[in-house]
Amino acid sequence: MSDSSSQQPRTAGPATRRPSVGVRVGKIMVGGGAPVVVQSMTNTDTEDPASTAKQIAELARAGSEVVRITVNTPAAAAAVPRIAERLAMMGVDVPIVGDFHYNGHQLLEAEPACAEVLAKYRINPGNVGFGKKKDSQFASIIEKAIQYGKPVRIGANWGSLDQGMVATLMDENAQRPQPWDAGVVAREALIRSALDSAARAEQIGLPRDRIILSCKVSGVQELIAVYRDLATRCDYALHLGLTEAGMGSKGITASAAALAVLLQEGIGDTIRISLTPEPGGSRTQEVIVAQELLQTMGLRAFTPLVTACPGCGRTTSEFFQELAKTVQGHVRAKMPEWRVMYDGVENLTLAVMGCVVNGPGESKHANIGISLPGNGEAPSAPVFIDGEKAMTLRGDRIAEEFVGILDDYVARKYATRTA
Repeated sequence: MSDSSSQQPRTAGPATRRPSVGVRVGKIMVGGGAPVVVQSMTNTDTEDPASTAKQIAELARAGSEVVRITVNTPAAAAAVPRIAERLAMMGVDVPIVGDFHYNGHQLLEAEPACAEVLAKYRINPGNVGFGKKKDSQFASIIEKAIQYGKPVRIGANWGSLDQGMVATLMDENAQRPQPWDAGVVAREALIRSALDSAARAEQIGLPRDRIILSCKVSGVQELIAVYRDLATRCDYALHLGLTEAGMGSKGITASAAALAVLLQEGIGDTIRISLTPEPGGSRTQEVIVAQELLQTMGLRAFTPLVTACPGCGRTTSEFFQELAKTVQGHVRAKMPEWRVMYDGVENLTLAVMGCVVNGPGESKHANIGISLPGNGEAPSAPVFIDGEKAMTLRGDRIAEEFVGILDDYVARKYATRTA
């Protein structure tokens, strides 16, 4: 019988990243060992340069490192250079990706300024063209990418599979002694669509270091299965995303469940959380969720995150919940300024705890923590800085005082960023 106490403990953390060919998208490197990149997509009418530039700026300032826009009409293609001009006037420098379906070959040909301004083209092999025109229209887009030195994401999608590929695979499957089930055939069609299209792009002359692949589905288990398979069959950089993830908690949960498994296995070079916004809700929510997913997994650091207890019968007051929300909101609002001024501030850890049970302990583990009084506890809130009790706050201004302590700590602790 072996002595389990002598076994080597497992190392916590994600697996080694899957090796991939690096692809430069504007100023951003995707794959090749670079940190996992956060991207998002606008939902404005691209024909409206003002609203589209405004939303791109909002997404970029929230932390989106690449922003994709729909380019679906001649007017939208003509608007792209004007969008770029507006962003330059706003001081926003973020790579813009053009999302093309059906008529991308025509738009890139008719609007060379659009083809030049975009940092990357995204095409779907399932609808880049149909019948005899498919190959020529695909080649036309790839040739434009070669002409202008742009990378291309070849993004196959469950909802728009190449039906010719599906029919071929179904015929092949029928000849097998033990045919695959329909789901396996569909996954194979998705993967083959992406891989065959990438091979064709290379034959045309697009370098391997300008190709990113994605194979999107809307089911968690299907996405995991598709990308596990795809990852073993190529070394292209991979874009991860659960397509049509949904709204609110459902979309967040489903996306996190799928992407966390793949990221934990070292698969994925760039991600998007495809959330359906609440009516009137901010598009930046998908950026925040993507950042928090990567940060809570220990893959990136974007902004200080607040550890806070969920509350229980010891904490019937909502004050600690309000304070946690205030602190997290304050940090996110200050990060654009802090990111410019201070090095490493994104690694700051904070704790807002509601009672004496875990409050002091969690607060000591954070750079700055506060343990608020629970029911029946003395009306005082000890503040811990770098593991040591620094002061005790009392009265009606605890929130303002704690935020002030936080700002002072950041100014003292983190070196001013050098130019």
